[in-house]
Amino acid sequence: MAKILKIYPDNPQENLIDEVVKTLKNGGLIIYPSDTVYALGCNIFDIRAMEKLAQLKKTKLDKAQFSIICNDLSHLSEFTRPIDSATFRFLKNRVPGPFTFILEANKSLPLAYKGKKTVGIRVPDHPIPKLIVEKLGHPIASTSIKDDDEIIEYSTDPELIAEKYDHLVDIVIDSGYGDNVASTIVDLSSGQPEVIREGKGIL
Repeated sequence: MAKILKIYPDNPQENLIDEVVKTLKNGGLIIYPSDTVYALGCNIFDIRAMEKLAQLKKTKLDKAQFSIICNDLSHLSEFTRPIDSATFRFLKNRVPGPFTFILEANKSLPLAYKGKKTVGIRVPDHPIPKLIVEKLGHPIASTSIKDDDEIIEYSTDPELIAEKYDHLVDIVIDSGYGDNVASTIVDLSSGQPEVIREGKGIL
């Protein structure tokens, strides 16, 4: 059964964040809030956890498109090719925020991302994922939680999410109702910004 932790953005309890981090280090899967929708996350360097994440999304790991959640832009050089100053300024003016940026990947990506030419980087404007990444010491892999409902695309109620994923994840962070508009995806891999999915972020 998933453990439900009530952690709120205005005053995240450090001991609960530590519990989430410990679970990630042990290969667990979490559900966490963001500045857009609730999402599934795991340790980006744990190949088994990444495989479990892919299974939950009903896809193969080599076909999965999992974003990399960072707490600032300092991790960029670990995962992406060098970017020019104009692209860096463009990013800096929009993070943290409700965007996923597609950038050219470098060759030192974690094992689960090997062979990918591009990678999605996200810096959410929400204290909980930022604290998790900061305490973990490196980014996490992430994917949005979709809803089976034809009208509402994303699940917003953490209690219903916990019910649905009860035996599939280790921790569900209940931070109150989430949004139902995903991040805006901006492709920067060609050097020019191209919006490939309209979402919450406005350029």
